Amino acid sequence: MTIAQRIAQILLEKEAVRISTNPPFTWTSGIVGPIYCDNRLLISYPEARHEIIEGFKSIIQEKGLEFDVIGGTATAAIPWASFLAHELDKPMVYIRPKPKGHGAGKQVEGTMKKGARVLIVEDLFSTGGSSIRSAEACQREYDAEIVAALGIFTYEFEKAKNGFAEAGIDYYPLSNFSTLVQELDVSDDQKQLITQFSADPAGWWDNFNKK
Repeated sequence: MTIAQRIAQILLEKEAVRISTNPPFTWTSGIVGPIYCDNRLLISYPEARHEIIEGFKSIIQEKGLEFDVIGGTATAAIPWASFLAHELDKPMVYIRPKPKGHGAGKQVEGTMKKGARVLIVEDLFSTGGSSIRSAEACQREYDAEIVAALGIFTYEFEKAKNGFAEAGIDYYPLSNFSTLVQELDVSDDQKQLITQFSADPAGWWDNFNKK
């Protein structure tokens, strides 16, 4: 069994990811789709936490990632960055969605040396926007070198792929939407219908209603 398959099983077993087409889920952005993901639930399960951190460590070793600091995106990825930083005995920072409106006006909380090599940790890759903004904040405030971004799961949206490519950042999810769909106990027709969401998230609901 691959890491991607095992993490997909954990996401489903712990109901961090739920799948439903009738009714589907409506996201904050207004997108209607067959999936809802809340990886924050996983911090309550020590065994799942352990497997995810071991998965991160495997990617770090496999890809030969060398870094000085682990940066967690606020707020959902802060625990995962903390777990990983503790496991590897590495310094950690966390990155706010935007700079504070008071005090020093920092976006990066914690500290690092100028030019430090930073590994971004994210709980979920959707469009990739939060990871890229976090990387930019580290670059702006500390002239940091962004080594890569790690995440638990990706929806495999083309927007994320293009965004990371444009930013020049490699990103490595433990599992992904297509692997998760294959782990579902549903018919092949249902799997095909659900899979179409990743290719066209904005238009999936309209296409679904036409069927």
